[in-house]
Amino acid sequence: MTAASGVAGRAAVVCGVGAALPPHIVSNADLTARLDTTDEWIRSRTGIAQRHVAGADLSTTDLAVRAAAEALADSEPVPVEAVVVATTTPDRCCPATAPAVATRLGLTGIPAYDLAAGCTGFLYALATAAGFLAAGTARTVLVIGADRLASLPDPEDRTTVALFGDGAGAVLLRCGSADEAGALGQMVLGSDGTGADLIRAAHPGALHMDGVDVFRHAVDRMSTAAHQAATAMGWELADVDHLVPHQANGRITSFVARQLGIPDGHHLCNVGEVGNTGAASIPLLLADAAADGRLKPGHRTLLTAFGAGLTWGAVALTWPDLSLTRLPGGAGHDR
Repeated sequence: MTAASGVAGRAAVVCGVGAALPPHIVSNADLTARLDTTDEWIRSRTGIAQRHVAGADLSTTDLAVRAAAEALADSEPVPVEAVVVATTTPDRCCPATAPAVATRLGLTGIPAYDLAAGCTGFLYALATAAGFLAAGTARTVLVIGADRLASLPDPEDRTTVALFGDGAGAVLLRCGSADEAGALGQMVLGSDGTGADLIRAAHPGALHMDGVDVFRHAVDRMSTAAHQAATAMGWELADVDHLVPHQANGRITSFVARQLGIPDGHHLCNVGEVGNTGAASIPLLLADAAADGRLKPGHRTLLTAFGAGLTWGAVALTWPDLSLTRLPGGAGHDR
């Protein structure tokens, strides 16, 4: 499915970005000390050197609040009128995470809801937030991706435990015009429930993943969605400054870039430092790249993701100049 981000001149515009990572780092050396694996085996198959893992004292809600607070500090002071949290790992099955996040941010009384679409959740959340803005239901929406995926694999399964980390990322969206920098452009979303068993977890510690089929589907779906989004924007792929793919693992992101003809250095990556953080993956990467200067105002940026469900999606935008709205002394990206 393809859908424009706004109607009648109303578009969702990125005006703030934030991220949060647990302080505890689990390195490949930590894993090799207790599992039958090696650093070379992990790196060659995943590109991952370490991952951040939350302890029992740091919940999905905690991570979401920290990332959201940073996104708010990174933007002009505007009242937030809705909150969307994309997560596969809510703290409880019921109630949802988002109302608690909103309340802890001092945002009582506004719409707040969770969205579950696996690792594509952040892009699905952007689409629903854009709908709020286009309809005039809200003028600003806080969109958060937060996951504690490190809890899902069997701790003794070397093929999955090395993949996942914990974290959260957030963007603040405001209502604006479709022709301004930061406006979310063409969106492409899809799903296929026939592949539901390829990535599944009945409970923490019971993650199952069919690696070969997941790899094939991820490369194909992410590449196709990204190509469709770019084409709908009238972009040549050669003119895309940065591909921002979901950080499933390094091999998948490299294959997607190669499939699209995106040259080395033009697809952003931080999976080596944080692992696969699920719905947090893309906003974490955006925050990192904006902070270290890889992502600059005016860059044509293509977001794409794939996740359990199966779900996939892509969104195109021109990156805004966030320094125009950033508050002096804000939280920045120091995590």
